[in-house]
Amino acid sequence: MEPLRSLILAAADSEAIRRAVATAPGTRGIVNRFVAGESVPDALRAVRALSRDGLRATLDYLGENTSDPEVTEHTVRTYLRLLDALHAEGLTADAEVSVKLSALTVGWDEELALRNVGRICAAADRCGTTVTVDMEDHTTTDATLRTVDRVRREFPATGAVLQSYLHRTPDDAAALAYPGSRIRLCKGAYAEPAEAAFPDAHEIDLGYVRCANILLEKGAYAMFATHDPRLIPLLRERVRSYGREPGDHEYQMLYGVRPDEQRRLATEGETVRVYVPFGEQWYGYLMRRLAERPANTALFLRALVSRS
Repeated sequence: MEPLRSLILAAADSEAIRRAVATAPGTRGIVNRFVAGESVPDALRAVRALSRDGLRATLDYLGENTSDPEVTEHTVRTYLRLLDALHAEGLTADAEVSVKLSALTVGWDEELALRNVGRICAAADRCGTTVTVDMEDHTTTDATLRTVDRVRREFPATGAVLQSYLHRTPDDAAALAYPGSRIRLCKGAYAEPAEAAFPDAHEIDLGYVRCANILLEKGAYAMFATHDPRLIPLLRERVRSYGREPGDHEYQMLYGVRPDEQRRLATEGETVRVYVPFGEQWYGYLMRRLAERPANTALFLRALVSRS
């Protein structure tokens, strides 16, 4: 799989391949399935369509590891325009936003990241919705959790993200889990060293269930981000065993992946939120999502041949 991953990463940096993907009729349909578009109006259209199916959304304006202060400010202002537009259309009950701290700062300046995520959280609070701070690779975990802790002092509904493939995550889950604490639990999608993360898929799954139990036991608002057909029934059983009720947890899936399952869970009374990426930097997102882990490549390839 490593040669394939290297090939995909090389393609992610190729402007010529990006233009080909953007203009080829066959590949454009694939892009449109997994990325909502490039603009705020595109994101709003996706939210409206999901809402009609009884689904909620978390919107990610694509971009990360920003080195240009003007790009950082553009990212913040785009989120502010997005939140205003959601509020104007009465969609904030169905949509929140997700942010990457490396897109809100330059050179991982924690104070700048804190100020910028605070601006977005303040706007979200005024509009009647919430923000979740995405997790990035393991070298940023401490800084991200510090920032979330500081933001929550003013905006306690701010969501955090934990990745079950990291060795440290059960301890982080225990520290972050308390009644009402919004925690998105995912497996993790970055290429991490063995000293930081489990390399074995079975260990990652065990870690996921272990952390899910911690969140449920301690009363956190658990947001289970997974498409795994083995895990979802198990998670629903754990939810029942802890006596949790509909509305005090949710399931999250990527835009364009297993949409029939998203709708099925929603019709059965579950809260389902779809992670909706949009923005001009869609190409890097799509290619790097494929390259981050072999399991993601298989997931997207299966999705291309099935709408279920």
